[in-house]
Amino acid sequence: MSGEICNHLMKFLDESHSMFHAIAYLARMLDDSGFIRLEEGKSWKLLPGKKYYTVRGASSLIAFAIPENRRGSFMMAAAHCDSPTYKLRQNAVSVSTDGLARLSVEKYGGAIERSWLDRPLSIAGRVFYEDGRKVSARLIDIDRDLLVIPSVAPHLSKDLSKGGELKAHVDMLPLFSQERSAGELNSVIAETIGIPAQQILATDLFLYARMPSTTIGLNHEFIASPRLDDLECAWCCLKALIEAQDSGAVPVMCVFNNEEVGSGTAQGADSTFLCDVLERLCSSLELSSEERYAAIAESYMVSADNAHAVHPAHPELSDANEQPQMNKGIVIKYNAAQKYATDGFSAAVFISICKRAGVPVQNYSNRADLPGGSTLGHISIAHVSVPTVDIGLAQLAMHSCYEIAGAEDPAYLVAAMKEYFSSRLLRISDEITEIE
Repeated sequence: MSGEICNHLMKFLDESHSMFHAIAYLARMLDDSGFIRLEEGKSWKLLPGKKYYTVRGASSLIAFAIPENRRGSFMMAAAHCDSPTYKLRQNAVSVSTDGLARLSVEKYGGAIERSWLDRPLSIAGRVFYEDGRKVSARLIDIDRDLLVIPSVAPHLSKDLSKGGELKAHVDMLPLFSQERSAGELNSVIAETIGIPAQQILATDLFLYARMPSTTIGLNHEFIASPRLDDLECAWCCLKALIEAQDSGAVPVMCVFNNEEVGSGTAQGADSTFLCDVLERLCSSLELSSEERYAAIAESYMVSADNAHAVHPAHPELSDANEQPQMNKGIVIKYNAAQKYATDGFSAAVFISICKRAGVPVQNYSNRADLPGGSTLGHISIAHVSVPTVDIGLAQLAMHSCYEIAGAEDPAYLVAAMKEYFSSRLLRISDEITEIE
């Protein structure tokens, strides 16, 4: 089973070259599983026993199921679909003094810059164009080796070859062409999506690395792929939602965009998206104001975003007592400053669910003197304040353009989240919590 899940995950990774493509793929999974798509700009009429989803900004998605007989609250989970990369400017073509055309880009998130050097790259995202009296949008993936960011040889700069600072506006501009024409990029874009170049109005385009995902290791025990953080969690959790059983609670799966740049967008975890969906869902279920407050108060959230595995070359960078390993199960993440939202109560509930699913659990905290990253858990609960656990799967090379994770762990996450979405909290408090 773990091999089958791993293969399906890698297919998703290979077709998700931008956050827009990731959401389109997840939406197809939901369509194929009988979920009904809802448009935010239209009225919703939700029926018991039916499953639904809605998309915002073509890059965030929330899916949920209405039980036949609602007896519980909301069993929520969230992951994100964006990864560190480089975004093309609207006027992207820049000509060097030697006549070579490069593309002007901006950093998106905290990428390990050197991992992007000297490898085939291309462009994916969405294009807006004039379509009669309409403004239409289309996804684009230029499916060929189009670009490269060349490093500087050590003969010319010992500083850069020994890890000197790379400047985004100088060193990270991908080589595009020997042509000087600034219109060539639009011509390539237009040809790819089959429209005249003069109809293009604006773009949201990102670089992506051309290497496909694969399994590596003596026994194929590792996955190597771009964008494992956090497409791995997004796909696994959505698959679990699709396979979950009706428990009487309302399972809710969120896949947000823009986590890597702070979540403060209309489709990020710091938006009204989740609140809006829950409000409309409660209205459709004809819950009174008091019933809505009570339902939220007895709900729960899993924030799923990958975690740091102990590095084989630098174990000293991890806490001596908490060193998660790949293929050893789900990682629960703790932070005293609440960069991760986990506390003892939320951890205990999720550990109990993992035990029921037969899934091993590991703990992670940053080494006490090292600042750590954060995730979308503590952001989303500022809007929907419920007990929240931050989890992930252990991986290496986080924020590299090519990351490493365990091939067994996706099956663990699917199993745990399937058990979670198939459960309901009968009573929730810090003293006694019943799970069915």
